[in-house]
Amino acid sequence: MSDYSDTEEHDPQADELRETALVTLEALISSCNQQMQPYITNASQAALRFLKYDPNVAELEDDEEMGGTQDDGSEDDATADLDDDEFGDFEEEDGYSDIDDMSWKVRRCAAKLLYTLISTYGRSRALDDASLYQQIAPALISRISREREESVKMEVISTLTALVHKTSEGSVIVTSNGFLETVGGSKNSRKRRRQDSDASMVDFEPSAGTSSAIDSPVVPSSPKSGPQADLARSVPLIVSSLVKAWKQASMPLRQAAVVLLKSLSLVRYGGLADHLQQIEYLIADALKTSSLAGSSAAHSGAAVSAGSLQIETLGLISAIAETHLSDALLPFLIALVPGVVGAVNERNYKVSSEALGAVEQIVKAMTPPRASANTPEVAKQLEKLYEVVLARITDTSADLEVRQRAIHVFGVILALTSGERGTEYLSADYRSKGLSILVDRVKNETTRLAAVRAIDDVVVLASRPEDVSADWVNEITLELGSNLRKSDRALRGSCLEALRSVAMNSSIRSQLSPTTMNTLENALLPLLSAPDFHLLTPTLIIIAKLVPGNSKSLVNESLIASICSIVKQPLVGTVLKALLLLVKVIGDEGAGAQLMQNLLQHVGITGDSSVVGRAIGTLLVHGGPNLGVTMNDFSNELSTAKDDSRKCLALAILGEIGLRMGAECALTPDIFIAHFNSDSDHVRLAAATALGNAAAGSVKTYLPIILSGLDKSNSQSYLLLHSVRELLQHPEVVRPDLAPAALKLWQALLVVSEEEDNRAVGAECVGRLALIDPVNYIPHFRDCLNNSDPVVRGVVISAFRYTLADSSDAYNDVLRPLMAPLLTNMLSDSDLGNHRLALTTLNSAIHNKMSLLLPHLGELLPAVFGDTQIKPELIREVQMGPFKHKVDDGLDLRKSAYETLYASLDTTFARNHISEIFDRVIAGVEDEQDIRAISNLMTSKLILIAPEETERRLDALSERYTAVLSFKPKENAVKQELEKAHEASLGILKTTKELSKAFPGAEASSDLHKWKGYMEWVRKNFASQWQSLDSEF
Repeated sequence: MSDYSDTEEHDPQADELRETALVTLEALISSCNQQMQPYITNASQAALRFLKYDPNVAELEDDEEMGGTQDDGSEDDATADLDDDEFGDFEEEDGYSDIDDMSWKVRRCAAKLLYTLISTYGRSRALDDASLYQQIAPALISRISREREESVKMEVISTLTALVHKTSEGSVIVTSNGFLETVGGSKNSRKRRRQDSDASMVDFEPSAGTSSAIDSPVVPSSPKSGPQADLARSVPLIVSSLVKAWKQASMPLRQAAVVLLKSLSLVRYGGLADHLQQIEYLIADALKTSSLAGSSAAHSGAAVSAGSLQIETLGLISAIAETHLSDALLPFLIALVPGVVGAVNERNYKVSSEALGAVEQIVKAMTPPRASANTPEVAKQLEKLYEVVLARITDTSADLEVRQRAIHVFGVILALTSGERGTEYLSADYRSKGLSILVDRVKNETTRLAAVRAIDDVVVLASRPEDVSADWVNEITLELGSNLRKSDRALRGSCLEALRSVAMNSSIRSQLSPTTMNTLENALLPLLSAPDFHLLTPTLIIIAKLVPGNSKSLVNESLIASICSIVKQPLVGTVLKALLLLVKVIGDEGAGAQLMQNLLQHVGITGDSSVVGRAIGTLLVHGGPNLGVTMNDFSNELSTAKDDSRKCLALAILGEIGLRMGAECALTPDIFIAHFNSDSDHVRLAAATALGNAAAGSVKTYLPIILSGLDKSNSQSYLLLHSVRELLQHPEVVRPDLAPAALKLWQALLVVSEEEDNRAVGAECVGRLALIDPVNYIPHFRDCLNNSDPVVRGVVISAFRYTLADSSDAYNDVLRPLMAPLLTNMLSDSDLGNHRLALTTLNSAIHNKMSLLLPHLGELLPAVFGDTQIKPELIREVQMGPFKHKVDDGLDLRKSAYETLYASLDTTFARNHISEIFDRVIAGVEDEQDIRAISNLMTSKLILIAPEETERRLDALSERYTAVLSFKPKENAVKQELEKAHEASLGILKTTKELSKAFPGAEASSDLHKWKGYMEWVRKNFASQWQSLDSEF
């Protein structure tokens, strides 16, 4: 290609050769990206050159179509560059017949090559942002309006879509449905069925509620430089080119244009605000297309029907409504409502369902709090949407999926038109009718679950009693309660969530009648005795909200018996907090005497002392003077009891009393510390926990005494660490009083954690302390990581890992600039144990802080690849009697590294480094069984993430699998070795089964001879195991 001269006569055979060369380049860059790095720049220049290769057309140098559109913010004069002689050497040639003109194939292959170059950008060191946005992007945009051949234009638009995705690759966008969506990062598939792949870019499945989904989107400001800035400058050109190409475009080309616009709306997030009027016609025109119009063939053999074009267009409307500010949107959306209404009534259930999703986003954009002001036109359009959705719900001939989605959208409409301004948007008659429809739907088995979730939406956003009638509230409450007996777990969970919303909303709760509350309590009580903690927590909260003002009827023997059965279980976290909330409410209502009697007589030491003790302590503080027992009774019990269980219970009770009474409590630290010398481990630990609980109520009194004992020379330091941990579990209570002594506590914790027995608890305490004041203490981690003592560094690494579970915005803001430097420092620790802790910390960060970590994975994960390799210097020989045994000290490190790689497979970095990851997976198959098991899990995931690369690696995998399956334990092998070999074989066979199912044509491929032979060998030698796996797959 580089030898071509523009003085030569055009030869069709030469065109065919160029086409083949471009296809070969594409395959090489896709499959052997690292090896092709030296040639990437030349390949991109060739692709740009031949993208304009059209010898049969002479174009003017000053293209009228592109004139005047590049004056907004373009510093590069990019479009002028397109007409340089470098890329214009084909445009003044003497043409030849259109019939013989096959040059479009060359241009199409050039566009495909650019697609592959863009898709692999990120692992290509030879390409930079300047190449993408100052050369490739302008060339693609210009080609949209100049290209004559349909299939080439399709490739150009698809390549431009890939470039838009790449601009924001890996950025996390929170959609209005509460879903986290990663824009970009799509698979680099050479087949590239792009018309189908982008259909689900925005997910509109029903969420748990709309209360968190109605805020106006935050439109980020464009940076002055970088990919986002380059894309922002290109948006006017892209929109203008698509608008001009629309009228003559076929259906597949229109769909590709819609997909590109949708990508722009998501990646730029509000970036189409200035162009809504331009694209309004395009969208309305696409919606007019009837799904009965048949289909036309798209290029590459993909069929694009009118229905799929409508689906993409409706997805575009949803994306724009979701990502743009409402004030700019209203005229645009109002103009499109008729087309969306028509799409809702389509017989094609996929089109109708997608149209309902668009209706949901339109309603959210038109109503408060996103919409600042109402107009009569908005109310008129909302009524139209209300009527079409209602018609879809009541149409029994409609597809069930459509009806269920319509019910969800109906719930959103009713929820967002509640409040003081609600009648401005939807009349009271419409609202009343809609609420009655939801009641009818919740009684129908096929639509019950969707109706329950819609009711939840309505109840969450009802802000005044007038929004719903008392009769409606009582009826739906009874209906929801009756569904708690159903076997459908999803239905029970949704009903419980809706009931919790009813109980939490004072405007709704106040309308419940006594009869309804008693009936509801009877429906809830069976859930209190069930071992399902997921249902237990909301049940306790619902009852706790109903009891105030209704204790005489609700606090009965059945409820007390249920509470007594709960406290016998070892509860922690939110379940325990919910239980204590209910006990507190019962005490505040003065109805706790019978509960106290039952807890003491029927539960006592038979239950979990920490749970029973905290419940009794809570009731004692809030239950008033008529409980029959006092704090002194338990103090005497503690000093006189001989039974360790009674002492543990008394300590737990007194600790909870100290927490809840605070400085008014007469208890002193000595009461608890006196039991640190008990012979019983249970008593000592109970005393330490109780001391921490009481200290949280009176920090100024207790903390100096605790600090005085936090010393390496103190044998009680381990117990005092447990006290500190318990104290720090109440951050909101202790934060003001803890601040003056926090630095001293920090230093004491680091010192005492140097003892091996104290490290785990000490690290947790350091982490909890850092979370109480992240602004001051998270930066201290960086200083401590430079400590010369590896023990201190290890404690700090463990403490930092503990903090990653916190999701507060305050912590994330502090952590954002420190995340990468901290993890880089940890991963460079020379101590083997600390290095492994650093890998587990990175793993935790991938799971908990992906949005903060994503921009830095390219800096952090390369070190992980190195840690997956076997290091001979960490293998040593140990003499065991007459035998020598090899011990691999690096095994745990490699295992942690593989676990971290597995956690990162869904990231953009992993998808750009699939080849390197597969190298480590194949090496892992030959490693120890623990690592082999992780490699098998990674292979299963890679089947979905990178199917083409997985298929290419089948031969290499088959060789390693054969070695594992061929291994025979020695005749004198012990039972453990036999089990280990069996587990290894079974894992390999399962993975082989998955691969065989995923790639059924691989055995017939002429390129995979080893895989074919391996599969025949497996079926012959492992016939019984192979057949038994059929039931699992």
